[in-house]
Amino acid sequence: MPAILELPEVRQRVSPLSVEDYHRLGEFNDHDRRTELIRGVVIEKMSKSPLHSTIVSLLYRLFNGLLPTGFTVRQEQPLTFKDSEPEPDISITLGSERDFREAHPATAELVVEIAVSSPALDRENASLYAEAGVKEYWIILGNERQVEVYRRPMNGRYLETHLLGTTDCIECASVPGVRIQIAALFS
Repeated sequence: MPAILELPEVRQRVSPLSVEDYHRLGEFNDHDRRTELIRGVVIEKMSKSPLHSTIVSLLYRLFNGLLPTGFTVRQEQPLTFKDSEPEPDISITLGSERDFREAHPATAELVVEIAVSSPALDRENASLYAEAGVKEYWIILGNERQVEVYRRPMNGRYLETHLLGTTDCIECASVPGVRIQIAALFS
């Protein structure tokens, strides 16, 4: 089935879903797998490798200890955009958990994806996050032990990008006090 989506004449005929229609589908697809909505297309979420799960857990704990008052760290929770509802590995939003009882956040200060087997998809999603006004986007390349940092969203793309390695430190420009030694994620 995926190969058929490579045909332009088929891609033009795919019927996109709205976020509202996606919410009516339920949490799992017909194969009991979790999904997310990206650009109006329902995509099955990938399984997580041990490296992926370890980095997500480490980051979540690190962020919880570093965040100033007024920010919330979310792990694998939806963000609702115009035509998408991604569930990034980590997002940091303004506000408290209680602020999102009625609706998911519509943007974030920082989104982090851990890319062990999906760097192309995560790079493609950079425009999605930039369009939604996510101030900073990190892709942690697990196998390469590197981090791609995207900043300054404008007109659906990020104007600033950096590639950092294990000898570097990331200082989040959008969340005060968040500073992480990249080596700590891999040791």
